[in-house]
Amino acid sequence: MFDFLAPSGPAVPVILSVPHAGRCYPADTARLARVPADRLIALEDRHVDLLAAHAPAAGAATLVARTPRAWIDLNRSEQDVDPAMIDPPIAFGRAPSAKVRGGLGLVPRRLAGVGDLWRAPLARASLDARIQGVHRPYHAALATAIADAHTRFGIAVLLDLHSMPPLGGAQPPTLVLGDRFGLTAGSRFTARLRGEAEAAGLRVALNAPYQGGHILERHGAPGRGIHAIQVEVDRALYLGKSLRTPDSAGVARLARFIATCVSALAEEALGGTMPIAAE
Repeated sequence: MFDFLAPSGPAVPVILSVPHAGRCYPADTARLARVPADRLIALEDRHVDLLAAHAPAAGAATLVARTPRAWIDLNRSEQDVDPAMIDPPIAFGRAPSAKVRGGLGLVPRRLAGVGDLWRAPLARASLDARIQGVHRPYHAALATAIADAHTRFGIAVLLDLHSMPPLGGAQPPTLVLGDRFGLTAGSRFTARLRGEAEAAGLRVALNAPYQGGHILERHGAPGRGIHAIQVEVDRALYLGKSLRTPDSAGVARLARFIATCVSALAEEALGGTMPIAAE
């Protein structure tokens, strides 16, 4: 379902979330899917969990989802369901979001270039089981980690780690920071991350084309001292040419960068006073 990695170094008020890297496909996937299993890989933030390797040593509590996004999307609300793909259909009393209409709801229905993903509508009981067994526990664990950091330090910073396909253009960004246009994090945290990324030689964009999703919206509350920022990393920086297998040098470089981001956010949160290890 997910791994919770406690800090292995002195704890800091930073929590790292990796919701879309899951590769543990349930046994029923092949029976339910109308496309080959390897087509579902397109929904993954492929191997981005490897970039979180040094975050616990940097002091961050780290949650890494193991259930794949194709099964349930942890960055969608429980209400972001395409009612037509559930049997019996669900009525939420509101219009489906643009993401849902495009096929990328709580349970993805279709994918551009692939088409419909499932042979038949999903039973309501099966949807409920996925919500209760995967979605709610992940968000409960994330909320607990945030609350623990906030109680201990008086502030908490959530870094939600994703990866993106290479973007188009002459000099496209290789890293996109999202804070929902300032609604989920204080500007000093976003600015600090931007500075760290540019110092690492990355081209940075803010809130375009990714502003952050449900995880930021649900857990970010800067007015209460809880800041949440999404990071999208270009997969070409750490995967091979096929964008499916890890490139060891790229993974090592980006893992060090993410650890640097954890330390920078902690320093920003604590006003330059960092925890030290016990003698």
